[in-house]
Amino acid sequence: MQQFKLVVAAATLLLMAAFAQAAEVNVAVAANFTGPMKQIAADFEKATGHKVVLSFGASGKFYAQIKNGAPFQLLLSADDEKPLQLEKDGLSSPGSRFTYAVGSLVLWSAKPGLVDSKGDILAKGTFNKIAIANPQLAPYGVAAMEVLSKRGLLETVQPKMVRGENIAQTFQFVATGNADLGFIALSQVMKDGKLSSGSAWIVPNKLHTPIRQDAVLLLKGKGNPAAEGLANYLKTDKVKAIIRSYGYDI
Repeated sequence: MQQFKLVVAAATLLLMAAFAQAAEVNVAVAANFTGPMKQIAADFEKATGHKVVLSFGASGKFYAQIKNGAPFQLLLSADDEKPLQLEKDGLSSPGSRFTYAVGSLVLWSAKPGLVDSKGDILAKGTFNKIAIANPQLAPYGVAAMEVLSKRGLLETVQPKMVRGENIAQTFQFVATGNADLGFIALSQVMKDGKLSSGSAWIVPNKLHTPIRQDAVLLLKGKGNPAAEGLANYLKTDKVKAIIRSYGYDI
């Protein structure tokens, strides 16, 4: 019994020591990655005892905020350009940038049967409003504009466009019926490899520039065990499986 108590006491001390070293990381996350990142962060906290503080939004806004001294320690961008620029600006830890996901674009409607599997509804024009993320801030908005251009539909569709500040707001426009359909991230309507609701056309990758989503450890996160630990955790097979289940490539 005495030996058992000693083992329990030792284990408790080890656990206390581990959690005493727990740190906190502030993460700026592209809005399209909200679903998987919440799951990943919860798993990481449980496994390490570290605390993860998540902020979701447009990558363009995060870039501007980081340039102006925002206290983020890790950025998960919706593109590969902003992490690269932060590297050039000297605001990230050298050699820390990596691609954590490759996004998929989808034309989605909350109404079953409205969007056909080939996206022909775009040419037919049988809708009132279409939502698109602001291409000046959101890479998924850029991709949407490329798709419309390649299909020769940009001029005809443009009068029906409503623009979301980011992909999350764009999704809300469609989900609430303020727009009949919209170009969003597949991850927003896919879970465990299945479309969660409505109707959709998964846009072929050949119709737009690949949406490579890069992460980068910022200078404010260098030496922070939570920030560095989360960056490494994102590269594990367990996390890659979660990311794929939301419709991303990796």
